Amino acid sequence: MKNRRKACFSQRGGRADNLCISRCLTIRIEPVNQIENDMNNPEQATSEFKSKSGLKRIFSAFGYSMAGFKSAWRNEHAFRQELVVVAMATIVALLLPVAAWQKLLLIAVFVLVLIVELINSAIEAVVDRVSLERNPLSKNAKDFGSAAVLLTLMLAAATWLVILWPLFAGT
Repeated sequence: MKNRRKACFSQRGGRADNLCISRCLTIRIEPVNQIENDMNNPEQATSEFKSKSGLKRIFSAFGYSMAGFKSAWRNEHAFRQELVVVAMATIVALLLPVAAWQKLLLIAVFVLVLIVELINSAIEAVVDRVSLERNPLSKNAKDFGSAAVLLTLMLAAATWLVILWPLFAGT
């Protein structure tokens, strides 16, 4: 048992004693120099999927992004609905009699909604990939993503309200 130690801990303060021999754990202890070697070796941390470099990597990344957009359009109802809202909001924002930076902000907050929706969809896909069984942790992950989308929608609504209020309130 190289690099392994038996560790026994009692219920009284974590002290090792003979009363807990039946509850021993086997833990692996890595030598410090091995950990340092792993951290200093860039080959160790590189994924086999990251083999492309230069322009080939940029074109591949663009292709993966387009595939992500296609998949989101085909499979995610919320993404389609939000994309329609973004298209309409963009047209409205460009027609409004506000400063250019305000138009940009009105459009940007809805683009942020799309970004967060894509991240939420990615989280949901990973959770479903791991297991389709109902699990409280899986539910939490999906609910957190949904809450992030809701907060982003609330930010978008507040931004539109703050910018448009002076136009329609007469102040």
